[in-house]
Amino acid sequence: MDNKKLPRGLRNCNPGNIRIGSSTWQGQVVPGTDKEFCQFQTMAYGYRAMLITLRNYRRKHGCSTVSDFIRRWAPPVENDTAAYIRSVCRTLQVPDSYIPDIDDRTVMCNLAAAISKVENGVDVVMTDILSGWDLL
Repeated sequence: MDNKKLPRGLRNCNPGNIRIGSSTWQGQVVPGTDKEFCQFQTMAYGYRAMLITLRNYRRKHGCSTVSDFIRRWAPPVENDTAAYIRSVCRTLQVPDSYIPDIDDRTVMCNLAAAISKVENGVDVVMTDILSGWDLL
């Protein structure tokens, strides 16, 4: 597929579409050519940033359920959050009240895969996510 036709998150190696913030991520391309979203050297670094962000949602912001995580990840001011939650839960085959174990590699990599699928509209390469986990 032509790189210009790839979803923005994949072009940027940022499968979660993490916005540029005040700090720089490991593996982030600085300066990047995208003025709104982070760009990473590899998909593994993009997934690493996503996984850290999700884990921090529990540790720093008290997110408990899948629904809590997605409401924070994809707020209603920018997204159809209810549809996003339904899609992630359908992919994970869990209710929106499911409480993911943020220290479980399989659980968190599957959550990252489900989010990436919603963000980019295409299936993920699980080895990229696992490589991101290995960078934690």
